[in-house]
Amino acid sequence: MYFFENISLLITHYNRSKSLERLLKAFTELEVQFSELIVSDDGSKPEHIDFLKNIQPHYSFNLVLAHTNKGLGNNINKGQDAVTSPLTLYIQEDFTPQPLFVEKLIYANQLMFTDPSVDFVRFYAYTPYPHLKPFKEGFSKMIFKQSFFWEGYQKFYFYSDHPHLRRSDFFNKFGRYAEGINPERSEYNMMMSVLKVGANAFFYEDYKALLLQENSSEEPSTIKRNFWRNNDTVFISSARHIYRYLRFNVDLIFFKLKI
Repeated sequence: MYFFENISLLITHYNRSKSLERLLKAFTELEVQFSELIVSDDGSKPEHIDFLKNIQPHYSFNLVLAHTNKGLGNNINKGQDAVTSPLTLYIQEDFTPQPLFVEKLIYANQLMFTDPSVDFVRFYAYTPYPHLKPFKEGFSKMIFKQSFFWEGYQKFYFYSDHPHLRRSDFFNKFGRYAEGINPERSEYNMMMSVLKVGANAFFYEDYKALLLQENSSEEPSTIKRNFWRNNDTVFISSARHIYRYLRFNVDLIFFKLKI
């Protein structure tokens, strides 16, 4: 059995209770235990809340409820507020840890324990981070330098709400998630806040090896992408890349100017 006494597992949930059960079952099968389990719900439908309450005694998690849907920012904030351990493993409910994840979580936990300057360690991404300095055990230090010379905009995705291990006082340094706005904008603002302050963070290079993201037809993703984000025709894709590159650079300047 692997017991992470200084890590709380924080899971955000919205209308995908079977997916959440799959995640909890996977950790049980891997014989992983945490200091505490916290499920932060964002105003799910009654049938999903009932399901969560039915499985709650079996998995012994703290269920943090919301009377109405208040968005990703509020859901992460109230979930993080309930954490009592020094470190937080944040995962959304549609991920499933693979066996190798346990080994890498052990190392990430040791890294953050021995080096207080490390703010977070990332385990998953859609694409590789472009600027990495190899470290140990498959992890690399993330490097960010702002420049208006063309380097692409992927370097701005330094922080993401994909699965990662962070310090539980993360908000004290980087601020809380913005509430009452689009979930993608809330995450974007946090990404900019992290870049503004500056962070010491690590990225697992084989970023698809540790966790599997699963969205079934019964419980599909609850994030809807607009036409601009989904269209991959040459013209739209090129325009999107140029726009993001300029927009991200300008936005970061304005974030840095905010007091």
